[in-house]
Amino acid sequence: MLRIPQNKWLYLFLLSIIWGSSYILIKRGLIGLTPIQLGSIRIVFSTFFLILMGYKSLKGLSRYQWKWLVITGFIGTFFPSFFFAFAQQHIDSAVAAIMNSLTPIFTLLIGMFFFATKILTRQYVGVLLGFVGSVGLIWGGTQINASQPTGYVLLIMCASMCYAVNIYFLKHKLADVSPMAMTLGNFIAILPPAVVLLFFTDLLSVKNIQNPEVLTSLGFIALLAFFGTAIAKVMFNRFIKMASAVFASSVTYTLPIIALFWGTLDGEQISRLQLLATAIILVGVSLAHRPAKPK
Repeated sequence: MLRIPQNKWLYLFLLSIIWGSSYILIKRGLIGLTPIQLGSIRIVFSTFFLILMGYKSLKGLSRYQWKWLVITGFIGTFFPSFFFAFAQQHIDSAVAAIMNSLTPIFTLLIGMFFFATKILTRQYVGVLLGFVGSVGLIWGGTQINASQPTGYVLLIMCASMCYAVNIYFLKHKLADVSPMAMTLGNFIAILPPAVVLLFFTDLLSVKNIQNPEVLTSLGFIALLAFFGTAIAKVMFNRFIKMASAVFASSVTYTLPIIALFWGTLDGEQISRLQLLATAIILVGVSLAHRPAKPK
């Protein structure tokens, strides 16, 4: 894989581009695939790509490390893959990306409650603004489409919480594991259940194999698996090692800009209220993750 300089701002920029484009790929993948098929195929394809990229990286891992690779694989990849697939059946790709920008706020809250992280007053304000903005985003969505099931937004929030928990586990439990081994270990751990789920779908039926929509959707998910999952996961795990947990989660602060760009090109509507709510969320995230000034 291309060697990238050890610059956390460069990683933030590249991950924003890659992950900001992932939501439109999920949307296009759902045209011909069910959420179960999409989530499972994404994991299977990603595991295949990662094995080709770095199968030698798994040598020497201890039983303790494998235990946490399994745990972080399910929390950070398996469940979010299906949460997003189910949610984006009913929620626009840009809205899903904006809601996922709450990850730094959840990271801050988890750090406060479970890792004794000290919280400043402005960070409390940032958390409050983040949730006010999310309510405004949901409310704006009901104005555009009154029949849109707002409950699916909770799946995006659950995925964001999974990402936040996973960041701390990776940083505190797997700090001595290389980014490639960490990523590949995660996917090998979640590959069996993904294959089992895929087996119980009708993806390989003659009807689906001959369906152009299914084949096109598989192409989009292959792109998602290679760039948005395999490459980006290795980059993100390396990013975590060079940046703080909250700074690492701030990639969700910038990727909504890319997702909004793709969503607009794809004809998605976003109201003024939703734009205002997006700004409120991003201001809240900025306040929540900005480090304290040195005295």
